[in-house]
Amino acid sequence: MAKIYINGGNRLSGELKIHGAKNSALPILAATLLCQGESVIHNCPRLSDVAVSIRILENLGCVCSRNGNTVSVDATNVSGNDIPDNLMREMRSSIVFLGAIIGRTKSAVVSSPGGCELGPRPIDLHISSLRLLGIKISEDHGYLNCEVDSEITGNEINLSFPSVGATENIILAAALSKGTTVIHNAAREPEISDLADFLNSAGAKIYGAGSDTVVIEGVQKLNGTEHTVIPDRIAAATYICGAVATNGDIVLKNIMPSHQVALLNLFRQCGCEITPKNNTLRIKSISRPMRIPTIRTMVYPGFPTDAGPPVMALLSIAKGTTVFVESIFQNRFKYIDELKRLGANIKTQGNVAVIEGVPKLSGAGTECTDLRGGAALVVAGLVAEGTTEIDKIFHIDRGYEDIELNLKNLGADIKRE
Repeated sequence: MAKIYINGGNRLSGELKIHGAKNSALPILAATLLCQGESVIHNCPRLSDVAVSIRILENLGCVCSRNGNTVSVDATNVSGNDIPDNLMREMRSSIVFLGAIIGRTKSAVVSSPGGCELGPRPIDLHISSLRLLGIKISEDHGYLNCEVDSEITGNEINLSFPSVGATENIILAAALSKGTTVIHNAAREPEISDLADFLNSAGAKIYGAGSDTVVIEGVQKLNGTEHTVIPDRIAAATYICGAVATNGDIVLKNIMPSHQVALLNLFRQCGCEITPKNNTLRIKSISRPMRIPTIRTMVYPGFPTDAGPPVMALLSIAKGTTVFVESIFQNRFKYIDELKRLGANIKTQGNVAVIEGVPKLSGAGTECTDLRGGAALVVAGLVAEGTTEIDKIFHIDRGYEDIELNLKNLGADIKRE
């Protein structure tokens, strides 16, 4: 099994292009199922989760190909409506295919998704919302059996929580429906807007994406289209953490600063200089980071839960104490024990972590507990004295494209074996 080794202490400097957003690419790939013909997706990151999505599409009868960071999907001859259990278990986000399969074939058979163990991520909100569109869903021995008698019918849906996955599934199912669907308390993440942009370019009629009210006017047909995935704001945040932790000076290219407002304000509080310009961002840090008194994860446009682990790794060497409140996932803190192996002083109780910044970390053997927890270990390893060994890096590969090569190009002493 591959591992990453980091000899810490090198200052990051140089330029880096941010890859396409994982959390945009996955629902957009699912959305290609709704299109008659070939769709071409540019800036599609080379991640293991994306590879699983392509295998799911092929299992459903699509013809897929990749050339660099461009993926082509021809969904003309979709022939299946089920996803094998092994593929569902490989990727937690695989549930996003549910709405797309139902929208295309008017039926679907899927099992419960797998992926990172971050605690309960109930799909009851997905199920109850899809039922409001006239979709019959029954659960049988871990499988969801879904079917529509005649047509998917638009409806008013009020989400009790602005779930990204539920919002995406509703949009996908309603795009080819009869009538109009209105989602109240919809998720506002940029990835929702990106999905809507893709579908609208294929002929859908979706309005209000990016706000808390999304309107989908069902159409009879969607055509193949061409689309470029937005940059990955969580990957960008991770590299920023690495730069700030090592007193670095880096320029991130292919980035949308407007998607990073909450994070950029936080990094400025840490004491670093941030200069946005068009689609680039310069981050310069010259001293040990300052503490952030309190951080609370929130839905967009608040502080994103996915950025929490690398930010916590950064704050573990900050001057002072930070109180971190995780309000999205119950078991997000599993990686903290691994940070402690490197010398971090972090105490947890329930969903609250208290981080006492220490002057230095020391390299040690660690292992990834999940995707973003793995990113936290990389950030900590960049600044730790000695060698940090990171095992189970398949978690990292789910969301970061060539992370060790990118960091090496920025001056880190890092390798994969």
